[in-house]
Amino acid sequence: MTRVKTVREYVTRKLMEGDMETALKAMDHLNGAAMAAAYLAKRRKEDAELVAIAGLLHDMYAYTAGTYEDHAHKGAELARTMLDEIGVTDEKETEQICSAIYHHDDKLVIDSPFDEVLKDADVMHHTFHDPARPVKDKEKARYEKLLKGE
Repeated sequence: MTRVKTVREYVTRKLMEGDMETALKAMDHLNGAAMAAAYLAKRRKEDAELVAIAGLLHDMYAYTAGTYEDHAHKGAELARTMLDEIGVTDEKETEQICSAIYHHDDKLVIDSPFDEVLKDADVMHHTFHDPARPVKDKEKARYEKLLKGE
């Protein structure tokens, strides 16, 4: 079994411990962000496998805690715990994934190229999943760049 599949199954089990409606919404977003992240990573020559794992974990805190307050920073801590439990990444990979999760909500700041992939993947899923939904102000610049293929 691949590492992405292992993480996806772990995330699904964790989410299924809670409310079914939240679990379905979460899996839709987390899988969508992971797929967008893998696509962008391939285009940008980043590690598609690791950023897909980050995509699967990036909002787990929000979904399991029921709040988006400081969810990126708290989510990075939760992701570290989960990755330690799953055991599919080494320390360097865990750091890279957790950094992307930690920074993913600050769409107005430019971080490492790897971190940027997760931010843009999150925007892709938010905006392309439901094209009728208004683009958030903090995501507009990224959205416009994504439309240009940047």
